[in-house]
Amino acid sequence: MANPHAGEVALVIDGQRQVMRLTLGALAELEAGLGAGSLVDLVQRFETSSFSSRDVLALIVAGLRGGGWQGAAADLMTADIAGGPVGASRAAAELLTRAFALPGEAE
Repeated sequence: MANPHAGEVALVIDGQRQVMRLTLGALAELEAGLGAGSLVDLVQRFETSSFSSRDVLALIVAGLRGGGWQGAAADLMTADIAGGPVGASRAAAELLTRAFALPGEAE
């Protein structure tokens, strides 16, 4: 079960429930993977609904890695994500919210 107080978000990929979490290492990997811009830029893109599918994929991969997953973005190219692109986008946005919210704010 995902623990929202620990910043965790659950996502079902290929029928398997995965727990995502943006640890400091996952955030650093995410920032490096995005290349240009900062995490603040990424948060602003989600707040204004101007994020890209690349942003969603990068967040999902970083969250999965923070949750202990050993895969790579290429492993998700043909994966069936519950809820499709909309479900993935919602999970990514929730992941960002929980990573930067103070306790009790992201519930």
